[in-house]
Parts: sequence; structure tokens; C-alpha cells
Amino acid sequence: MAYFEHEGCNLHYEEYGHGTPLLLVHGLGSSTLDWEMQIPALAAHYRVIVPDVRGHGRSDKPRERYSIAGFSADLFALIEHLKLGPVHYVGLSMGGMIGFQFAVDQPQWLKSLTIVNSAPEVKIRSRDDYWQWFKRWSLMRVLSLATIGKALGGKLFPKPEQADLRQKMSERWARNDKRAYLASFDAIVGWGVQERLSRVTCPTLIVSADRDYTPVALKETYVKLLPDARLVVIADSRHATPLDQPERFNQTLLEFLATAENQSQDH
Repeated sequence: MAYFEHEGCNLHYEEYGHGTPLLLVHGLGSSTLDWEMQIPALAAHYRVIVPDVRGHGRSDKPRERYSIAGFSADLFALIEHLKLGPVHYVGLSMGGMIGFQFAVDQPQWLKSLTIVNSAPEVKIRSRDDYWQWFKRWSLMRVLSLATIGKALGGKLFPKPEQADLRQKMSERWARNDKRAYLASFDAIVGWGVQERLSRVTCPTLIVSADRDYTPVALKETYVKLLPDARLVVIADSRHATPLDQPERFNQTLLEFLATAENQSQDH
């Protein structure tokens, strides 16, 4: 367990293993615990750094507006603090959005980019988009985080044999700081860097669950905008792929990282 300070905010991170640095960045309302099934497999080959995004986990939760660009700047500060040089970046959901932001702002600091169940923009374009967003926004303000966690657990892990994961999800969610959670949600809506994706020159892996919130077709659309990207669809998985299909996910990721390592050595 370690901390560093950026712009008056204490940020928590964990480190495991040795080798090329690999950053694992969690999703909205989550923490380093998103990656519990990945850390042992990855730390056997890489120096794995797992931060808690500002407003999440053990990091400070300053009372202010959050932004995806701000989250990305925090991570850049962490890379500088640890003197890491270029890193492999893996981001889930909101962590993927932060990864896209980082990749267009600091492309030279990435050896590779892996985006899991995410997108390069969350724009509200139609009346339906607006309604969906408003519905979620209102519910989150009215309901307790414990209630939201329970509902999410049921949605993410619906199978009878996933009872443990469901339980974990509701317990973890209930521990969120509600104001920081809502501020992070607000940071996502309306954000986007899709028009700058041609700047992302490093090898990129897009992972999509077959039953993610957004369809695989959405990922196919933006994969075409990335100079060096491929899409892998993981079957029988929902939004929390690293937790519901850990073996398949770890194998896919390790194969991609090995290829990306070789590519960076050839340059």
C-alpha cells in the first residue's frame, strides 16, 4: 500500500511483481479490487501498478468537480512519481475512458493500450440518450449506494454460481462515497476524444464482452479509427469481464502484451 500526492490529493496505489510497468485502472465506483483475479497472473511477468482513481477506494475524495482529463493527469503524475517511463495501460469501463484520454494526450508514454468494455466518448445525441442518462442520474441521486450495488450485482453476475461475486459487488459498492461517485459519473457524461483517436499509435487491444451494456458493433466502429487495434469478443461475459471470465481475459491480455513487448523491442 502506497500513496503519492498530486494537486493536493493523496492517491493510493499498489505495486506487484517486476519487469515492464503495467498500469491497471478500474471502473466507476470501483477500486483496485476490480483486478484481484488479474494481479497474480500479470505480476509473474510485469511490474503491475494498480491505482485507486481520485474519489475512489483509498484515494482522497476531494469535494470538487472531477474530469476524465483530470483523472488522466493524476495517472501521468503517478508515472512520473515512480519514474516508470512508457507503460502498458489496461483500463476497464471508466478506466478505459481515462486510457483513451491518456493515449491522445500522452501517446509517447504508452507501450500498449488495452480497453475493456468501454468507449472513446459518452455523448448525448438523441432524446433517447438523454432519457437514459437522466433516468440513471436521478436513480443514483435517490437510491442508496447499497441499493445500487445490489441491483448492479444482479445485473453483472446473474448466474446462480456467481452468488459470491454478486455479494462482493453489493458490499463494495455500498462503501463508495456518494458525492465522489456522482461527481465521477458526471465526469463521464458528455466526455469524448473520438475525433483524436488517430493519435493513438501504440498497439491497442479492445476487449468486449458479448453482453456488455453497449453492443459489440459500437466497438467495431471505433476500432476502425485506431491506427493499430484489434478487437477480441469474450463470450458469456457481461460488463465486468475481468471478474466473470478471468482465465479467458488473462490469457487474451498476456498474449497481446507479449506481442506488444516484441513490437516495442523491434523499434
